[in-house]
Amino acid sequence: MAGSDNIKAQMRKGILEYLIMLCLKDHPAYSSDLINMLKEGEFIVVEGALYPLLMRLKQNGLLNYIWVESTLGPPRKYYTLTEEGRQLLSQLDAEWQSICQAINQITQ
Repeated sequence: MAGSDNIKAQMRKGILEYLIMLCLKDHPAYSSDLINMLKEGEFIVVEGALYPLLMRLKQNGLLNYIWVESTLGPPRKYYTLTEEGRQLLSQLDAEWQSICQAINQITQ
């Protein structure tokens, strides 16, 4: 069963960047907001795994961030998709639909 845990972990890791981009599709989000959105979808991710992904997406020109003052403490970094990120997300959406269609066809 240890192998199945590894396979599941690799599958989840493989789509995490896509899920982050989906969370940012309609509005900017703070890192803890992203974690909560993923949890709502029963996709648990810890901050230690999220931040490196956010930084990689930013370095690749897919995300930007803005600093927003907070009444509860220090300013917060809110992430947004760049135009390049939106274009990639559109391509990933199409690819995801293709993958789902293939899986559905095979499992029927």
